[in-house]
Amino acid sequence: MPDVSPTKWHLAHTTWFFETFILKKWVPGYRDAVPGYAYLFNSYYNAAGAMHRRDLRGLISRPTVEEAKKYRVSIDSDIDALVSNADEKLFREIEPILTLGIHHEQQHQELLITDIKHVFAQNPLYPVFQQHKIENDKVDIEPLKFVEFDEATVEIGHDGSGFAYDNEGPRHCALVLPFSLADRLVTNREYLQFMADHGYSRPEFWLSLGWTTVNEQNWRAPLYWIERDGEWSNFTLSGLRKIDPNEPVTHLSYFEADAYANWAGARLPTEFEWERAAAKIDIDGNFVESERFHPAPAWGRAGSNGDFQQMFGDAWEWSRSSYSPYPGYRAGPGALGEYNGKFMCNQYVLRGGSCATSCIHIRKTYRNFFPPDKRWQFTGIRLARDLS
Repeated sequence: MPDVSPTKWHLAHTTWFFETFILKKWVPGYRDAVPGYAYLFNSYYNAAGAMHRRDLRGLISRPTVEEAKKYRVSIDSDIDALVSNADEKLFREIEPILTLGIHHEQQHQELLITDIKHVFAQNPLYPVFQQHKIENDKVDIEPLKFVEFDEATVEIGHDGSGFAYDNEGPRHCALVLPFSLADRLVTNREYLQFMADHGYSRPEFWLSLGWTTVNEQNWRAPLYWIERDGEWSNFTLSGLRKIDPNEPVTHLSYFEADAYANWAGARLPTEFEWERAAAKIDIDGNFVESERFHPAPAWGRAGSNGDFQQMFGDAWEWSRSSYSPYPGYRAGPGALGEYNGKFMCNQYVLRGGSCATSCIHIRKTYRNFFPPDKRWQFTGIRLARDLS
């Protein structure tokens, strides 16, 4: 599908980022390491030049993987030489772009995992990415509970300490009305109940565009779910396995998450409600460092997080907030200004990170975003309710 890129493209694109935004700017007389790579491995930076079509990336047979690795080694060497020999003034100029490039690469490390999963899932042999037996307790987890919050005016957005993407600011005040938030993510068992109640064929739960999409795409279950002889399995990076009812349901579109919330007599939280609830919670959870590459059940994993479990890691949580600029936001100049700002239309915000996210990449103010029909990321549901 157009959203998935080959692994070697990710390797080359993250390399191109450093070449384009650092070497070409600060190395006098610099010439492209390989002519043509700028066209092949530019993703969407219109100000940086023309680019190859995203939906055709999988057809690029050359350069080979080894050539992409050589390109990477070459650019890494040039970056190292530039930074090592930079005086203090030059380094202060380079450092913000270098830091952005590293965080950009962490994003693509997550995409590597989710893209490989999608590609492997197209193979009817269901190949294994990493052999890993996922052990889960057999005891059912506790029923869903809701934690209540009073009305409050809260500060939203990054406070300026340490790195953050530009879309996490400016920090501002937001009025958050009384609400309650579920203490954990929705499970496969709970989502199966929605399916059993004909949730995919009852238009009263769906947004109009969601209902159209469901019927056009013939969705009847989350992505990667397969029914055989009346029993559901899902494809994982450890192969095909039976659905574990206690694990968080993932690979859902915004449309599915919203429909489930309507069916459950609840709604999705706003990103401001989510950030308020997460404000005093430690960033801890099932991240990519565990190499589980799959969500884990919420058996009492609140720990120091008090009432909440799975706020970070496991699954990106859909919010009902449209991805739009915070008050006072202005995209930066040049191609790097396109990093986030140009996408602030027709997308929804997700919070918290997933089992494919690095624990050192996520923040409480981190705003991920996707169009409402996308399902190939580890996206799940945390419910909210209004309090009257």
